[in-house]
Amino acid sequence: MMQKNDLKAIDDLMQNALGQVFPAASLLIARDDAVLFQRVYGPENAHSSHPPVTPETRFDLASLSKLFTAAAFMSLVQEDRVSIDAPVVQVLPEFGPTRVIAPVQDPINREMTPPLAGKAGEEIDVRGVTFRQLLTHTSGLAPWRALFLDIPEPRPVPLPHLIPPEGRARRIETIFQRRELAFPPGQRIAYSDLGLILLGEAVSRISGQPLDVCIEQRILAPLGITRTGYNPLARDVSRQEIAPTEVCDWRQRRCWGEVHDENAASLSGVAGHAGLFATAHDIWLFARSFLPGSAALLHPALVAEMTREQARWGGLRRGLGWQLPGEDGAPVGRAWNKEGFGHTGFTGTSLWIDPARRLTVILLTNRVYFGRANTAIVDFRPRLHDAILDAIS
Repeated sequence: MMQKNDLKAIDDLMQNALGQVFPAASLLIARDDAVLFQRVYGPENAHSSHPPVTPETRFDLASLSKLFTAAAFMSLVQEDRVSIDAPVVQVLPEFGPTRVIAPVQDPINREMTPPLAGKAGEEIDVRGVTFRQLLTHTSGLAPWRALFLDIPEPRPVPLPHLIPPEGRARRIETIFQRRELAFPPGQRIAYSDLGLILLGEAVSRISGQPLDVCIEQRILAPLGITRTGYNPLARDVSRQEIAPTEVCDWRQRRCWGEVHDENAASLSGVAGHAGLFATAHDIWLFARSFLPGSAALLHPALVAEMTREQARWGGLRRGLGWQLPGEDGAPVGRAWNKEGFGHTGFTGTSLWIDPARRLTVILLTNRVYFGRANTAIVDFRPRLHDAILDAIS
């Protein structure tokens, strides 16, 4: 059990990060079914025009959304409606038959990255690329491309849920039409938003439902999750209940209740890689279903398959949908159990589970409020997780 002084050390760390790492945050630490620590922070300025954070404040999850997409896919595997090792073209025939090794766009600096030496222009038969490779980021797909610029939007850019379905469909089509690969499938790990966008489209086709409906029915409702969803403004959620994020150059406004990720926004706010908003408590309800012995959403054998090491390259380690602590301990520090698993989100979110300690840590922030160039969260995450392990030891 954590003592008062331990709580103060964690609280002080969070308080000191306000205004430097993020303007608002929600932190929840749990062991088994007991919450050990739950506090909210911000805004740091009492005179801010933004409302104070409460436990009911919803944060833009960014790439934590990928975990829900992966879980929805695995629920379809559980029903024998698809196999993890099925070729992607079995569900998305537009993905094949071939793709070409070519320069791809870096998601951070937006610059073009040259292909592997000697591989440029090589034509690859991708009919053998599997869903397992999408889930482990080993498919060879480009990390990112500016889908939101492929089809011009009127000015001002509409809110995501007001972007017409045909615009969304045309942007998905460009993933099939632009056929570049970063590397031959299976040769390395390269984190790919495009791969998870395609996984979300596959989930929709297999289930016969829009992705948001599928995740609601298969993941959220069974776990009693009520404050999580895509496009909160379209669901009559007040901005007062949502943490604002960055001023977007493309939209020329601050994102407040609309997804920060431009590609997800251009896909009507619903995508396999980003788009969900949630509270820390809701993320905990999702996370604890992956703890051994818990009331699981998925069969324990599938949970074990998702959370074991599936791929390793250059110090990176991946499960199915889940990120595993790297060989250098990133992003949670060297003291974190190597059998742990979790994920991070670009907006400053993270979820990490240590099954040996039966520990769950959920950090939701809006660090991009200061602009995406603010990378202080990278150093802050391991410091926070180290402090938490010190507190529970």
